[in-house]
Amino acid sequence: MRILVVGDGKVGHTLAEQLISEDHDVVIIDCDDHVVRKGEDTLDALYIHGNGANAKTLIDAGVDKTDIVVAATASDETNMLCCLVAKRLGAKYTIARIRDPEYNESLTLLQHELGIDMALNPERATAQEISRLLRFPYATNIESFAKGHVEMVEFRVREGDPIANLPLKALPTRLPNLPRVLYCAVEREGEVSIPNGDFIIQAGDRVHVAGEMVTITQYFRFLGRTVKRVKNVMVMGGSRVSYYLAKILSPAGIHVTMIEIDPSKAESLSEQLPHTDVIVGDGSDQELLEQENLPRMDAFVALSDREEENLMTGLYAQQLGVAKVIVKNNRLAFNDVIANLGLDCLVSPRIITCDALLRYVRARVNARGTAVQKLYRLVDGKAEALEFIARDSDSYIGVPLKNLTIRKGTLIAIILHRDKVIVPFGDSVIQAGDRVVVVANENGIRDLNEVIRR
Repeated sequence: MRILVVGDGKVGHTLAEQLISEDHDVVIIDCDDHVVRKGEDTLDALYIHGNGANAKTLIDAGVDKTDIVVAATASDETNMLCCLVAKRLGAKYTIARIRDPEYNESLTLLQHELGIDMALNPERATAQEISRLLRFPYATNIESFAKGHVEMVEFRVREGDPIANLPLKALPTRLPNLPRVLYCAVEREGEVSIPNGDFIIQAGDRVHVAGEMVTITQYFRFLGRTVKRVKNVMVMGGSRVSYYLAKILSPAGIHVTMIEIDPSKAESLSEQLPHTDVIVGDGSDQELLEQENLPRMDAFVALSDREEENLMTGLYAQQLGVAKVIVKNNRLAFNDVIANLGLDCLVSPRIITCDALLRYVRARVNARGTAVQKLYRLVDGKAEALEFIARDSDSYIGVPLKNLTIRKGTLIAIILHRDKVIVPFGDSVIQAGDRVVVVANENGIRDLNEVIRR
């Protein structure tokens, strides 16, 4: 597909890298000449210097021959105008990054009037991800699939966990009371495995398990993980993510204390969030944190724009014994280093946004097939979990999995049949309309028929 990305910032550049790796024809527009020159040296894409909302620039970029336009500049207004002009000039689909909370209530109207096929709010999506992590304090990452029926949870195996040092096929007999979940992916020393029955989980492994919400909760209770409900959360930084997070948590009965260094911004947030305690101060000030009872908080979330301070303050909160620490980090190259320091819960608005965009692109590529309904990148993008809806015309329908050829390096993780969650085995079959969750240790899968065939 020919894809035009307007804005070569963090999101635009990361998206372009992934699209190029999946063999798409990518054109990038940016108004900063330095960014254009640097991008030309690092990406195999056509760069155009100019304003992406300008009709002439879009025409020069071949917008009339473009399948998807992604407007990801720093300005919501520029992104919306870019989509409007691109659609009028012949682009098939348009996607806009729209971040300002003021546009939230009128988003549906804006999309309709401006010809925007998809609107993305990275900060709101990140806040939703954090709220899920607070719901499952024992998880380092969590994603829901199959209309919310299935949860996929990442956690780190500890010394003494009953599942450690046993082959997976031995767990049902050695641990008969262990709730049945599916072991989808394991990362060990930077290598990702899709485990089979002979695989032995070890302490320190990052493991992804999938199952129904109730089963997942029982599973972690069996492992001895605390399932204490989070009631008090401290948030460092009055960012847009912080705003959306408070809007989500307060109605759920979770008290939020927010620390913001800018007095005028703090005053504005206090007016917009009447049920949140907004404190004016430096969130990295240890004396202030202890004064505001950080050691007694159930969770600490570092969401400032200064990622080094997020990391250092997160480590300090962990040292004080806060049970759940979540840190915003867009510098993915350091994720393994940070995890080795004990901070497993890292969220990246850039990656969350790119996953949503990639899902949309893959769905458009395969609009007539079993298109990707949901995409979630596991263990820092080294593997993927994808959700498909099976079609009645596909060759694998009604055939037991043991009689089908499954693509190497993939796993049929979950089948949702008429709201019933099935952990599949050899005799399981996929029926038309079933939601099928697949885990793969490679990127770029766009169709369920690429995974299963007769």
